[in-house]
Amino acid sequence: MNSGAVFFTDRDLGKKFPEILRAASLRVERHADHFQHDTPDEEWLAHIGDRGWIALTHDGRIRYKPNELATVMRHRVALLVVVGHAPYPDLAKAFVATTPRILAFVAGHEPPYIAKVYRPSPTQTDNDPSTPGRIELWYPKRT
Repeated sequence: MNSGAVFFTDRDLGKKFPEILRAASLRVERHADHFQHDTPDEEWLAHIGDRGWIALTHDGRIRYKPNELATVMRHRVALLVVVGHAPYPDLAKAFVATTPRILAFVAGHEPPYIAKVYRPSPTQTDNDPSTPGRIELWYPKRT
């Protein structure tokens, strides 16, 4: 499933999330491998945008923080917010199942943007654990 895309996992996604993505043959760079734990979000966002990596976070408030949103826009960041209240391994497995949709979205959208990645409902995964979730553009809003 190697598309050439590099996913950067924010510190808030822990260790298991990137491990599961790597096990699925995705290219992953962890926050801890590049930055101190307390590195401001603006700093790592700028670095990731300048490298052309796809940033993954669980922090849905970035859009509402003017300094962080400005960094996303200025450094042309492709930022994906992993949505859901579930253990990180479950979120990672849902992300992997959704990867074809995520890669299609990324291919069809020029950064900068913020998109939300939703996992499928528990009812859907009860029937088929490999059911993909969905990805939706969150910012900037299309008019």
